Amino acid sequence: MNSIKTALLLSILTVLLVITGGALGGRGGMVMAFVFACVLNFGSWWFSDKIILKMYNAKQINENEAPHLFNVVMEVSKRAMMPMPKIYIINDSSPNAFATGRNPEHAAVAVTNGILNLLSNDELKGVIAHELAHIKNHDTLISSIVATIAGAISMLASMARWGMMFGGMGRNDKENDSNPIASILVMILAPIAAFLIQMAISR
Repeated sequence: MNSIKTALLLSILTVLLVITGGALGGRGGMVMAFVFACVLNFGSWWFSDKIILKMYNAKQINENEAPHLFNVVMEVSKRAMMPMPKIYIINDSSPNAFATGRNPEHAAVAVTNGILNLLSNDELKGVIAHELAHIKNHDTLISSIVATIAGAISMLASMARWGMMFGGMGRNDKENDSNPIASILVMILAPIAAFLIQMAISR
């Protein structure tokens, strides 16, 4: 049931992106929005793990650098019948952990020093198992795609607002088949709708 809901919400989000492009740029805008989304989705699918790990300044570790964490991840991976993910540590005192990667064969698990200092061995296994479940169910991939599409919708709406401020919209309405009223409504409502759908899929 969750898979059906996720697929439905992803479809709605994609349709919303195409509608946004159409409202702001007519048929040409719809095509451009779709192509733009495809390019961004490929980028997020291929590079999302590298981007987020870089953002957190995560450091990849090996067995010699953190033997306890390495053994926990290896044990849980074997029980889940999954490939061993890359392991990263983030120098942060707050307790946190996350998984990233496009599939189980290209996955990574990152934990902070704070969570390593706080949790017992069994608790740490529970956290790692939770993160590996995200990888196994492709939650990390879906989250990346959703965030990218929602971001593209917000970006299009923002570009349209700037275009309207500087007189860019309305000059070629006959050429691009755009409706000024629809454009204004889309600029306001599309980013809100995209955010709500993103939160629903995250849930």
